[in-house]
Amino acid sequence: MTGRTLLNVALTHPRTARHNASAHEVRTRLLGRRVESVRRRGKFLIFDLDDGHTMIAHLGMSGRFSVGKSDDAVEAHTHFVARLDDGAEIRFVDPRTFGFVAVYDEDEIYLSGVSAIGPDAWDDPPDVDTLVASLAGRTAPIKALLLDQRPLAGLGNIYADEALFRAGIHPLTPAGHLKPEALALLLEATRAVLETAIESGGTTLDDLAYLLPDGRAGENLGRLAVYGREGEPCSRCGTVIRRVLVRARSSHFCPSCQEGP
Repeated sequence: MTGRTLLNVALTHPRTARHNASAHEVRTRLLGRRVESVRRRGKFLIFDLDDGHTMIAHLGMSGRFSVGKSDDAVEAHTHFVARLDDGAEIRFVDPRTFGFVAVYDEDEIYLSGVSAIGPDAWDDPPDVDTLVASLAGRTAPIKALLLDQRPLAGLGNIYADEALFRAGIHPLTPAGHLKPEALALLLEATRAVLETAIESGGTTLDDLAYLLPDGRAGENLGRLAVYGREGEPCSRCGTVIRRVLVRARSSHFCPSCQEGP
């Protein structure tokens, strides 16, 4: 997509464009623009355009991008289509419409959530001292702050659970109570969990909400240690995996391997 010009743009669901004034604004800001670069920060995909605008995309819980040709069959729940000058089409499929596509100018992107997120867990993880400082005094559960994206960006519900299990940290532990040694283990665990997930193509659950751009399912589900395994024995110690709600999000953990706060 880098170096290509957007010849046509269509948005078919208002929620997809909800961070702009309208779908028309998104379309107008994209038409005729050349994509200078494509990058990622945390959960955001960032497309730098040649006129200084920036397209931001977030997949939500069920979104994915696919690349095809204009005569390819259009999948259900395709809410954004961009045709490039080489004939390819970039399509955003999002059954639950939790994701979005937005186009910001320099002032708008500064005010958006992109500017507030923390260091990227994969590309630019913080060192232990930086993470200690960002969590100092925080009484919120560590699981909640991992999902918050400001101390550490890029973890969703699945990989936050898996990283906490590997690090031996209970999801309800107040973040500010964690010692540097525990946070060092968490950073190591996060790297290991993400590396496994990337190598496996991501985690596709039974609802098939997440698929790779070519339509294949990710193969990381069978490698999960705790997420989605409530009532099953822990692979490490045999204790039954439990589930609790942390800020309305399900959190899976082993009561033995992850001692309570």
